[in-house]
Amino acid sequence: MSTLIAVAYDDVDTTRDVLLTLNELSLEHAVTVDDAVVAEYNSDGEIKLHQTAKAGAGGALSGGLIGLLFLAPFLGMAAGAAAGGTAGAMTDGAVDDAFIKHLGEDLQPGSAAVIVLIRESTPDKVLPRISPYGGRVIHSSLSAEAEVRLREALRALAA
Repeated sequence: MSTLIAVAYDDVDTTRDVLLTLNELSLEHAVTVDDAVVAEYNSDGEIKLHQTAKAGAGGALSGGLIGLLFLAPFLGMAAGAAAGGTAGAMTDGAVDDAFIKHLGEDLQPGSAAVIVLIRESTPDKVLPRISPYGGRVIHSSLSAEAEVRLREALRALAA
């Protein structure tokens, strides 16, 4: 079972740094990321999605997100799955409308969010490495306890 987590940052450069750190952690076998997308709220007031290197393995997630953003979830998922080279499909319920609403409410022009689908992780190794970037959890399918732990780790920088 994978976990969906979206964390908002003040700028797109920070999201790139977070993704690099997650990639390093993946190489160290501290986290397994099935897919990752950066959602950037550009100066035109639009949310632009940036595919990551995981696109080939998990295009259905980003396709589903694009589809939900443009109100055509099934078409977006089909295109994402085809472009990503995966046969697996994501149901409409995997990324719900509340998630998209949170994106719109929590991102300001110039800001961005990292959206990751994590299969497994070792929080004791991951949290200390991503907490220096700060950020705000805007959506997760974590347990309540795990989400509180993540929020506290990300707030540690602000304090």
